[in-house]
Amino acid sequence: MNFEPYPFEKLNDLLQNITPNSNYEPSVLTIGEPQFDTPTFIQNALSQNSQLLRKYPKTGGEKNLREAMINFFSKRFNVLLDNSQIIPTFGTREVLFNFPQFLLFDKINPVMAFTNPFYQIYEGAAIATRSKTIHLNLNEENNFKATINEEELAECDLVILNYPNNPTTSTLTIEELGEWIYLALKHNFVLLNDECYSEIYTDTSTPSLLEASVHVGNIDFQNILVINSISKRSSAPGLRSGFIAGDAKILAEYMKYRTYVGCASPLPLQSAAAAAWSDEVHVEKSREIYKKNFALAKEILGVNVPKATFYIWLKVQNALEFTVKLYQEYNVKVLPGEFLAREDSQGQNPGIGYVRIALVEDEVKTQNALKRIKECLDA
Repeated sequence: MNFEPYPFEKLNDLLQNITPNSNYEPSVLTIGEPQFDTPTFIQNALSQNSQLLRKYPKTGGEKNLREAMINFFSKRFNVLLDNSQIIPTFGTREVLFNFPQFLLFDKINPVMAFTNPFYQIYEGAAIATRSKTIHLNLNEENNFKATINEEELAECDLVILNYPNNPTTSTLTIEELGEWIYLALKHNFVLLNDECYSEIYTDTSTPSLLEASVHVGNIDFQNILVINSISKRSSAPGLRSGFIAGDAKILAEYMKYRTYVGCASPLPLQSAAAAAWSDEVHVEKSREIYKKNFALAKEILGVNVPKATFYIWLKVQNALEFTVKLYQEYNVKVLPGEFLAREDSQGQNPGIGYVRIALVEDEVKTQNALKRIKECLDA
């Protein structure tokens, strides 16, 4: 299998011979990892249950974790799931890689479509399944919302959306998500939405694809799945707690597959994750931090505040040149958009001309970095 280097490896190659300006403190705004302490109550739940390391964890997750996830989904999206409609997972990266391998195993010439730019694990799954890939380009012309081409979608076996979107920050309404559900049923493809940024919103909460499924009358979630994670929501990527939820028929077979994968979450981590999924207060506090960071970005860079995620998708003249200059002269690292996207069949890379900036630091560090970015833009 021939996998592309990860965006961060490409960034390292780009900057390897560049000496940053030592007059500035280093500022790394490349990775979507919250730079805040995991809330104390989550850490306590982990340490207080360390004795559970003596036990093997169940592949399907413990009752307390499942209940916490189901209750989260019910309170947040007003959708009540039963145990057959949700599987706790070891984060979501492993799901995004192994679920397509499970789903497409019996397909002779599988076809996957996913949003472009994208989280690179989507591409990895396409390579691992020998799938033909259709890129759903997100650009300024379509307001960073995947353009629907029914002729292409008709040949798809799996379509992966990502809303709220990393890196473009775009969102879909419940009606727009509903259009995708109609297409999944009409053309009989599995539709999966990566919702890992659903809880990092600024003012109005964003809908879930399962919420939209109920909205359009597909109450059994036929062909419809979502994934979500605690990493961004609770500043706890190390907990590796996520879930996949939706179509119970698909999940029943996927559950059998997972018993062979061997990625059950250790019991102390499940206990800590259950505590995190059950609490909303700490999430509200995080959202306030990100809102302040976005307010600074609007004030300093003049950008619009996105509806969700903690990214700025900043338009620049030449992303590679800007990235090098910003690092060399101002000691700030950002990620060129073209590293997060691929050329489509028409030779177009929708990431060209953008950089992704992760506003995951505190207010003081964020303000300092944004001022340096502004200086670089104006120079």
